[in-house]
Amino acid sequence: MAEVTLEDVSKIYGEDVLAVNKMNLDIPDGEFVVFVGPSGCGKSTALRMIAGLEDISSGKVFIGDTVVNDLPPRERDIAMVFQNYALYPHMDVRENMGFALKLRKMDKAEIDRRVNEAARILSIERFLDRKPKALSGGQRQRVALGRAIVREPKAFLMDEPLSNLDAKLRVQMRTEIAKLHNRIGVTTIYVTHDQTEAMTMADRIVVLKDGVVQQIAPPQVMYDDPNNVFVAGFIGSPAMNFIRARLERKDGILTATFGPTTIPVGREVIGRAKERGKDPESFAGREVILGIRPEHMEDASVEEAPEASGGNVIEIEPQVIESMGSEKYVYFEAPGATSGNPDSGPGEENGGNGEVDFGSMLVARVSAASQAHIGQKSQLVIDTSKVRLFDAESEEAIL
Repeated sequence: MAEVTLEDVSKIYGEDVLAVNKMNLDIPDGEFVVFVGPSGCGKSTALRMIAGLEDISSGKVFIGDTVVNDLPPRERDIAMVFQNYALYPHMDVRENMGFALKLRKMDKAEIDRRVNEAARILSIERFLDRKPKALSGGQRQRVALGRAIVREPKAFLMDEPLSNLDAKLRVQMRTEIAKLHNRIGVTTIYVTHDQTEAMTMADRIVVLKDGVVQQIAPPQVMYDDPNNVFVAGFIGSPAMNFIRARLERKDGILTATFGPTTIPVGREVIGRAKERGKDPESFAGREVILGIRPEHMEDASVEEAPEASGGNVIEIEPQVIESMGSEKYVYFEAPGATSGNPDSGPGEENGGNGEVDFGSMLVARVSAASQAHIGQKSQLVIDTSKVRLFDAESEEAIL
């Protein structure tokens, strides 16, 4: 196992296509880090530079204490798991898993020991004599993981290894990979466009956009305290709602006004901002972007709804209601507001291009007990202690 460090690492294609721009990252020994972002953000390119599959235009990559910029992939002591399983169809599972060790001319007894141990960890012992064509997609992915494990590398690199699997199998394999990491503790860098995978698997998440790192933080910190509108909209499902509002100070209270609606900004939020050296009151009288996560709104009529106070209730008319069994997603328009979230409409999962679309629809994630009906007026209670404010020009977080 080893620490992986990137110092001002950049990748330029041709003369002016900047795929990764001065990426700095220190991954301690044994950490599970996930690179996440929309297609074309540079996450796979960064991974391939660490692996040695892409030349580094500038900067340094360290594995342990060694600068590996000029080392070929085989000398970096890493193991990579690709999106496609890349198994040899003419070899059985045992031969596929042990092939790299055989090329090293390792003793057959040691190869068998490592293969059997990896098969036991991944629960594929009964498949060792099968050819890849006789395996399901999940079983093939386990074999690909086993082939990486037997090498006992300093680091695992995984490039969207679950994207070819169906939704149910992705959830299962996500859990298996997390369990595997907890068991063997090898430094792991995992690339995905799926923010759910990032949130559930990572010790830390690295969010990229257009080759630039937007934020590096543990999942909960990323969710609670996003650096900017892009990160706030990319992390969380359904995605955060964004509304262009005017920040004002009335009767000693900071409020956000959009259309006929005015909601107070929670004292807790202002306090947190001041602890970070930011002064939200300096934005009074200016346009801001108000961010409200769907789960921080509740139907005012249900028992578990927070107590309404200080104008934190908004009146809506649901346009679409999706029942998820344990909860409901209520889509509505905010009267008089320029609003939206990165999901372009009902039922779509976040994880597209990640751009914020100030469209017409907002979404609330409410209790299954909600009696909201399409076309009938309802009230939502907003947890004002959880709202976020962003600078309308820079889109950086104010609080």
